Amino acid sequence: MTDTISKEHRSWNMSRIRGSDTKPELALRSMLHRSGFRFRLHDKSLPGRPDIVLKRYRTVIFVHGCFWHRHRNCANATTPSTRPDFWNEKFRLTIQRDARNVKELKEAGWHVITVWECELRKQPDEVLQDIQKTLAGRH
Repeated sequence: MTDTISKEHRSWNMSRIRGSDTKPELALRSMLHRSGFRFRLHDKSLPGRPDIVLKRYRTVIFVHGCFWHRHRNCANATTPSTRPDFWNEKFRLTIQRDARNVKELKEAGWHVITVWECELRKQPDEVLQDIQKTLAGRH
């Protein structure tokens, strides 16, 4: 199957995808801040540059997009029909990198929470409650 838009337009679309300060990330940061949590963002000294770092709780939070990070059994984790080999390799490497970062963080004594974009959209209150419960046990 061929792409339905031009190569230039596809490139422009892809260039608009943000790596940080995404809508789900901003929503979670806002909820955490309103709940009294203080945190740092994208600590370059930690593996994977976690989206949110709660040093007081020795906890990091990754806010993952379902498409890019391949949320299992999620309708948003589709594979484009054009160039499936390219995409499957890209997704495989992303999953591998995510697992390596989590492993390194845990080995360094950090607790890792992954929040999925679809969960944050559908059940923001439940996501916040789960994080609060996890953090309550870590302080």
